[in-house]
Amino acid sequence: MRRLFFAALIFLALGPVPGTVHRFPVDNLTQRAAARPLVFAPQTRGTMRFVRGWNLVSPHSRFGGFSALARTGAGQFQLVGDNGYATRLTINAAGGVAAVHIRPLPTPDGRPATKAMADTEALFIDPVSGKSWIALEGINQIWRLNSDLTTIESRRRLPAPRWPANRGAEAMARLPDGRTVVFSEDADEDPRGRKALIYFGDPAAPGPLPIHFFYDSRGKGLVSDAAALPDGRILLVHRRLGFDPVFTTIIGIVDPADIANDAVVRSQTIGRVPRSLAENYEGAAVTVENGRTWLWLVADNNFNRWQRSLLLQFELVDLPPRKTPDSKKAARKPAA
Repeated sequence: MRRLFFAALIFLALGPVPGTVHRFPVDNLTQRAAARPLVFAPQTRGTMRFVRGWNLVSPHSRFGGFSALARTGAGQFQLVGDNGYATRLTINAAGGVAAVHIRPLPTPDGRPATKAMADTEALFIDPVSGKSWIALEGINQIWRLNSDLTTIESRRRLPAPRWPANRGAEAMARLPDGRTVVFSEDADEDPRGRKALIYFGDPAAPGPLPIHFFYDSRGKGLVSDAAALPDGRILLVHRRLGFDPVFTTIIGIVDPADIANDAVVRSQTIGRVPRSLAENYEGAAVTVENGRTWLWLVADNNFNRWQRSLLLQFELVDLPPRKTPDSKKAARKPAA
């Protein structure tokens, strides 16, 4: 009964709900968008400090549903929706959208994407080549796209057993050492935690099998995205559903040194999105500029009228120190 209750809650929260959805109401492909500033005071305390944010809007029928995010330059962003469309936009210093381009992602046969093939949930971009890697939950694959997002250069299926289409690859990040980590949303409901993978090569190209491990979120909710921190740790975005607010977003950090075959890893909470900015955050990016570390979050509006495509900026300050190998041994040593 409890599982049915939460299943119904997820359906109502993530929709589309009859009477609320506006998915493709008209065939409007106008290449225009606006960033409406959010009225919320910057924060000066805590590890995760809100700086600024916008509500992204556009008349384009395929704009929204953002489930992945990358920051590609000063004021420049690449957002990918779970409808198979990518948006590149530039927000200038005054907060206006200086440029926007909305286009469908390529498909293997060149035909319009099916619902399963459009379900893109995660993204990272190589800063040198500009190539993009995307995780597609519906077809259980990872693709590598060229810098113009016009060609699929390589694609690879996740290893067996297959993750469920609606609970599969939800978060992905490329670590500074070249490894790629992929977290499922809720694959297989293993009592040890949610299933996850770490690749030692290109996850979209043929190569050695990844290592399987488990992530125990310990009440934080389901993982909705991941991003690499400058020190090599993994930042995880969690989405927990409730009533008031509907969405609670909790940010945690995982040390990849804890990852091993069939190991169970846990995260350390560093903050959460303020209640007044609560939304369905599914995309995350971390950047370092002028010696300061920034976290960017984007929300998936599910093409519902009552949800918003919010883009937020936080500064990460005084992150907890990374454990050294000696400190980890000490932590595992039983008390006398």
